[in-house]
Amino acid sequence: MADLKEMRFTLSLLVKNHSGVLQRVVGLFSRRGYNIDSLSVGRTNDDGVSRITIVILGDTSIVKQIKNQVEKLVDVIRVSIITAENGIQSELILIKLSTENGNRTNVIELSELFKAKVVDVTHTTITLQLTGSNNKIQSFLDLATPFGIVELTRTGITAIGRGEKSLKDTPYEQL
Repeated sequence: MADLKEMRFTLSLLVKNHSGVLQRVVGLFSRRGYNIDSLSVGRTNDDGVSRITIVILGDTSIVKQIKNQVEKLVDVIRVSIITAENGIQSELILIKLSTENGNRTNVIELSELFKAKVVDVTHTTITLQLTGSNNKIQSFLDLATPFGIVELTRTGITAIGRGEKSLKDTPYEQL
């Protein structure tokens, strides 16, 4: 019986690195009515291969169906599901916080607590760079919001399997 609880799943795809591949992958999601929660794309150590990391919300049966459909695309080399147990997932944010209310010291203390890097300072703002898990990022945002977020950008989740295995050799996990 399928798990009916909606959860976050991270799909890691190795694809041929050429024009139109991302459009075909995203098009599949769009045609099927699946929402992408996070998307990250980049080249790998092989210039001919890119990695696409897609975070989706759904249940186990939906994720299996999506994985099977994505695997059928011509330019897809391999698809795997990365979990907290079999992989490492991280995101980067840049956040500009207001310091107009005399809270500069508090913002700096918060940044130190979360190991965020100060990347820009003006008379009225501090811009921070923070990397980490979704939980760490969300905890930071919950505490930073009262200072006043002037601007925020997120890269989306990127992920890699734990241990010696490589996605190029074998999928990390099968549902």
